[in-house]
Amino acid sequence: MAQHQIDRLDKKILQLISQDARIPFLEVARECNVSGAAIHQRIQKLRNTGIIKGSEFVVDTYKVGFQTCAYIGITLSDIKMFNAVVEELKKVPEVVECHYATGKYSMFVKIYAKDNRHLLQIILEHLTLIPGIAHTETFQISLDEIFRRQLSVFEIESTIDVIDEEE
Repeated sequence: MAQHQIDRLDKKILQLISQDARIPFLEVARECNVSGAAIHQRIQKLRNTGIIKGSEFVVDTYKVGFQTCAYIGITLSDIKMFNAVVEELKKVPEVVECHYATGKYSMFVKIYAKDNRHLLQIILEHLTLIPGIAHTETFQISLDEIFRRQLSVFEIESTIDVIDEEE
């Protein structure tokens, strides 16, 4: 597999757009002292190599009525069911994250629910009915999200090697 070298300009672009996905390309160009066309080309290359996966608006879940956030460990009855379980979890809109994990649990999920009763309903009517899930354990219920951010390591001076999955 080929390697894509992220240079200083890429790092600066990633730093700026990860702080504000709506920042105009011309403002990024001014901050980086390059042309707008250069920024368009760099961002397109970062997208094509999979380094940039998208952009998003962040919805305040609490303000739209989803006031319970829970982290749940999932044990599979057969690890061969992993991909099928993931596909079923994708169908549950309240499941917002899924992580393949080491240790006692095969995966961890993050769920937003309207309240604790709704969380229980999701567990009983969705998670426990997915073929391949042997057991779930709700670890934590978040009382409040203090902050959320993108990984911000782009100030590092050394070159970061990133695998280019497209090649």
